[in-house]
Amino acid sequence: MIASLKAIGGSLAGMALPLSERDVSIGRDETNRIALADSAVSARHCVITCAADQIAIRDLDPTNPSFVNGLPAGDRELNDGDQIQIGGSLFVLQLTGGDEPPSASSVNVDDVSAAAPYSYILHREDVFATPRRGERDAADRLSRDLEALIRISGAINAIHGLVALERPLLELIADVVPASRGALVLSGDRQTEIASAAGWSRVPDQGGAVQVSRPVVEHVLRDAIGILTYEFPEGATTARSVLAAPLVAFDKVLGAIVLEKDGANDRFDEGHLRLLMTIAAIAATALGHARHVDTLERANRGLVAELNLDHNMVGESPAMRDLYRRISRVAQTDSTVLITGESGTGKELVARAIHRNSPRVEKPFVAINCAAITETLLESELFGHEKGAFTGAVAQKKGKLEVADGGTVFLDEIGELSPTLQAKLLRVLQDHEFDRVGGTKCVKVDFRLLAATNRDLEEAIEAGQFRRDLFYRLNVVSLALPALRDRRADIPLLAGWFIRRYASKAKRAVAGFSSDALACLTAYEWPGNVRELENAIEHAVVLGLDPVIARDDLPDAVAEAGSPTGAGTAAHPAAARFHDTIKQTKKDLIIRAVGEADGNYNAAARLLGLHPNYLHRLIKNFQLKATLENPS
Repeated sequence: MIASLKAIGGSLAGMALPLSERDVSIGRDETNRIALADSAVSARHCVITCAADQIAIRDLDPTNPSFVNGLPAGDRELNDGDQIQIGGSLFVLQLTGGDEPPSASSVNVDDVSAAAPYSYILHREDVFATPRRGERDAADRLSRDLEALIRISGAINAIHGLVALERPLLELIADVVPASRGALVLSGDRQTEIASAAGWSRVPDQGGAVQVSRPVVEHVLRDAIGILTYEFPEGATTARSVLAAPLVAFDKVLGAIVLEKDGANDRFDEGHLRLLMTIAAIAATALGHARHVDTLERANRGLVAELNLDHNMVGESPAMRDLYRRISRVAQTDSTVLITGESGTGKELVARAIHRNSPRVEKPFVAINCAAITETLLESELFGHEKGAFTGAVAQKKGKLEVADGGTVFLDEIGELSPTLQAKLLRVLQDHEFDRVGGTKCVKVDFRLLAATNRDLEEAIEAGQFRRDLFYRLNVVSLALPALRDRRADIPLLAGWFIRRYASKAKRAVAGFSSDALACLTAYEWPGNVRELENAIEHAVVLGLDPVIARDDLPDAVAEAGSPTGAGTAAHPAAARFHDTIKQTKKDLIIRAVGEADGNYNAAARLLGLHPNYLHRLIKNFQLKATLENPS
């Protein structure tokens, strides 16, 4: 009995998927045997088990069942014609009779080839050449081979998908070439590298593992030739005949087909090699197309997920594209996410994007800044309180965790939580229940937790400021946001977005930036990240007078970061000299103050009347660290 799934609805509609393995897993994750790009499908949704006389389906996610003929599947036997609903996909089970296919067998790759008293090599261009007189086949054999090629060609072209093609290909070859064993060997990135192999044997109970000779296979892969050889395996009393043909598509060797036949009297001949070479040529094209389609489908699933991602972030750099991909993947799960990154990188935007693209989107999103509220008030804010729990508690109040039931809770600056609240939050994450302040009744909640911090929590753990067990609970999935200086290509996009926003608020017509201003924006280190960039653009829009933002419109720290370049410099050489003179004067003042303070930056900052952090920023922007550490 041969079973297959015919897809009549969903992303795989029109495809026939052979159930050629004992356990065929189905789900959204790409590691499944059948992967469905559907957010309504669980990562590992169900498994179809194929035994000799029974086919059954078993759900792997009790909260998201499959349906057989409109009823929840659970764990049940399947019959021919059953309709199986998995998310948005609909399949029909098809059972056909026929001979049992050759059984799957292991493939052993031997580095040392067996003794080969006879070998015949056939080049691809000679496959259709007129055979020598002694090897011309009878008319009935030619007719049989032609019929086999037509049948195989039609069958191969009707199979969709790389995974679905490999196993049936071996079975089709076993029907037309009288082999005892066979293997399909696929090459890796390097042409002669063996990446994987699948085999079958007609005599599995007699030790039917396919002994693939690495020198023979590498010869076929390297030179794209067919080989017929008679081998004497070590310890064997009789010879075996071996056929090997290359799989070549679009001038690239994809792998090889290897067949073995036991017995000294009934051997492969050169006619068999010609037939296998022809089959390999047909199969290689289908295999090449299947690989290409498989690659395109994986890329398309990623692009569709990105295009469908709902977010308010701006950026097209590789770092941001990778972040979008990770958000699209993690949004569909209920896993706790720890968002890390410097202050001002947009951690709350990421949290909101995760919520907006999750199944909880219709439920509340509750954000709490753990650093902005005192410990006593934060406990009441998180867990709520009962009437009379403390002075001023005139009525019962639900906490943010209770308000967010069914939705998402975002705890910003999670590293600032007190040890007491860390312990209480750990219990909530473990049990999804808590007591209100002053209460005795246990409140059960269902929420997804997203947390963010700009601190290094592992350092805080070592310093005894953060619980290690809570960190492990939070750090199920980690998203690290890149600093703005690490994605400078996004600065013009962000700056343009902020210009449109604040020009509209200020009721000004702003066309863009001068080349000098844009150079300064790109060169500046942005310790405050996107938030500082936003403030700088608002500053420039409010104070600027011309339709184009000039360098002088930017905050001083930003204006001093870049060197005047391009057309603006040529048109205004005096302005360039002015900025260079100011920049050099500031450098001289810093060098002199640090020298008078004997290298103490804090003392130098006091001499200059600056905050130490601002002095450090100037030293970094002016690249003075090496000069100050090694004064001449």
